[in-house]
Amino acid sequence: MKKTLVSALTTAIVVGAASTTFAAANPFSDVPADHWAYDAVSQLAADGVIDGYGDSTFQGDKNITRYEMAQMVAKAMAKTDVSAQDKALIDKLAAEFSDELNNLGVRVSNLERNADKVKWNGKMEYTYKSNRIENEAKSGKEKTNSNELLFRLEPSAEVNDHWHVNARIDAKTYMNTDSGDADNSDNAKLKRAYAQGDYKNFSTQLGKFGLYTPEQGLVFDDEMSGAKVTFGKDLKASLYAGRLNLSDSALAYNTEKLGNGRTFRDDTPDIEGLTLQYDVPTSKLSGGAAYYHLSSDGFKGLTGKASHDTLNPGVQYKNGANNSDEANIWSLNLGYNFDGTSRISGAYAQNTEADNLDHSWQAFYNYKGAQAENKNTWGVYAGYRYLGTYTSIFGTQDAQVVGAKGWEIGADYTPFKNVVASAKYFNGKGIESDRDAQTLWGRVDFLF
Repeated sequence: MKKTLVSALTTAIVVGAASTTFAAANPFSDVPADHWAYDAVSQLAADGVIDGYGDSTFQGDKNITRYEMAQMVAKAMAKTDVSAQDKALIDKLAAEFSDELNNLGVRVSNLERNADKVKWNGKMEYTYKSNRIENEAKSGKEKTNSNELLFRLEPSAEVNDHWHVNARIDAKTYMNTDSGDADNSDNAKLKRAYAQGDYKNFSTQLGKFGLYTPEQGLVFDDEMSGAKVTFGKDLKASLYAGRLNLSDSALAYNTEKLGNGRTFRDDTPDIEGLTLQYDVPTSKLSGGAAYYHLSSDGFKGLTGKASHDTLNPGVQYKNGANNSDEANIWSLNLGYNFDGTSRISGAYAQNTEADNLDHSWQAFYNYKGAQAENKNTWGVYAGYRYLGTYTSIFGTQDAQVVGAKGWEIGADYTPFKNVVASAKYFNGKGIESDRDAQTLWGRVDFLF
């Protein structure tokens, strides 16, 4: 929210007087205890933007009046050295308490308040990927390049104080063929559409939403259709149930017919999950555990061999690779922040029903990181990943693919505000094929 220096100084002066001058004659009603503003102000207090009543608390269970809440928002608006995430919270709070802020002498236009009801975010993203994979039939390595251009829109519409409706629309084209996909058709898809309700220490998502599991995408990094509920503040428990589309999974390369005449690529298994995660911004330590259950005819007795596929060098199926139509996957993750710039993290996951390729693990060191809103910020990382095909079914695949193991390094940089460039390099082998594989991966994001 744009503010002149004069308005910022006026805010600071008015708010300093308001706490003593107007508090006794407050004409506004209390803010309900389950209002989203409490969590937003708590986050701003944790980030050091505001200080609540002066002791970083809300005086126990005492409800805050809208007037008192506006005073805190006004203090936050007077700050200029805040992160983009905190500024977004401040803008949302300012729109909610615009009337009270106007009475304090802090102007919030009706246009800004109405515009807050529906927001559009998105990006244009260019990704280059070059694979060099040992060829079993030829000497040397086979090279395959891809150039993908993605345009993404992410609208979010406010329903009321607690509910929003969100969506994601992706349109892809491939620069090397100037087409949407292999048959030259357009490729625009509704990837997500869900309603989200946020209450104090409780939230829920209903519809088709993102499924990025807390072990940093080791098991799932995709979408699912169904429901998810999350409880807790510092230690959060999430429960979810629904369906998954396996067409983009690591197992989709199997084309054996299932009992109903479909291939595994067409299957949509049930999924149930439970995650427990401790992740507090002010704490150096984070960690958690998770359990996932999936059921699909495609898990049983996979046959065939896909190791010849140059885009998936590690996948090599064996007869009877799995003796059950279920997958039971558990995982653990742990992370530690050293000084605000350095972080180490690791995760392990295992599918207890699989007979091979039944576990995955990764360990990373991260230093700093590019921030889209801050020009010239940057970061680097290094790590080792072992991605078993029957565990990392939807694991994150950028430089490395599921079914492979090896080292990965990367860096990102923000040359201009809202423009982020990333590069990654992977060097490893297929877990079962034992073929050498190297991947050079690069991406540029233009965010809006």
